[in-house]
Amino acid sequence: MGVDEVAGGLRAVGLTRTGAAARIELRRPERMNAWDRQLGLDLLAAVRAVADDPQVRAVQVTGAGRAFSSGADLRDRGERTPDGRPDVYKVLTERYHPIITAIREMPKPVVAAVNGAAAGIGLSLALACDLVVAAESAYFLLAFVNIGLVPDGGSSLLVPSRIGFARAAELAMLGERLPAPTALEWGLINRVWPDAELAARADELTARLAGGPTRSYAGIKRQLNRWLYAGMAAQLEFEAQVQREMSATDDFAEGVAAFTEKRPARFAGA
Repeated sequence: MGVDEVAGGLRAVGLTRTGAAARIELRRPERMNAWDRQLGLDLLAAVRAVADDPQVRAVQVTGAGRAFSSGADLRDRGERTPDGRPDVYKVLTERYHPIITAIREMPKPVVAAVNGAAAGIGLSLALACDLVVAAESAYFLLAFVNIGLVPDGGSSLLVPSRIGFARAAELAMLGERLPAPTALEWGLINRVWPDAELAARADELTARLAGGPTRSYAGIKRQLNRWLYAGMAAQLEFEAQVQREMSATDDFAEGVAAFTEKRPARFAGA
């Protein structure tokens, strides 16, 4: 069965289809698939394309190179507020939220195949998917607090819905890496496979779902969404509002400066 390119014109994301299984691949490996404006636009276009394609019955999301996604690209100038600060509210509401929502509402199963880092909005993207499988060397990171921000992209809902308050608070407040085997033990993800087997086994899982009862999968997603994520739209908006507050703080400016200069941040609590 051949592999077909589904959508042309995408620069930072690849979209292919093998039979009824589609594969969305983040393609900024030189930046560990960090999200910039182009990747956000391409990813939204790809998600919408597979959601609307009746020939696609299951979807896989993965990353090229050595990472799933390292999160937002802090070097991307992107949208700015009048005072020159990043307009995180606009980026979240206009670029990130439609992607997360489209994955959750897509009437077909979506698998995240996590290789390497899934950090920040990269973690949100993975957890928006229905099943999350990972390589043994992969890790998960709510990195926001390390630069003076708060979880966004739905992660303040997606993380505790999977692992509960105590562990979600630990991930969010300590900002430490969670290795894939521990993530499996905690219930954050579904499967962990040896690095060399991840791609093939993720493809097998996606193909299995593509050959399954698509309408049944869609119904299951509707049930889970109604029980767990009925308040997602309100939580996404609240996240964006809180993140807008955080992006105006001195601690955020220091966090970004420290990250860029590769030194420990010196937060002042303001």
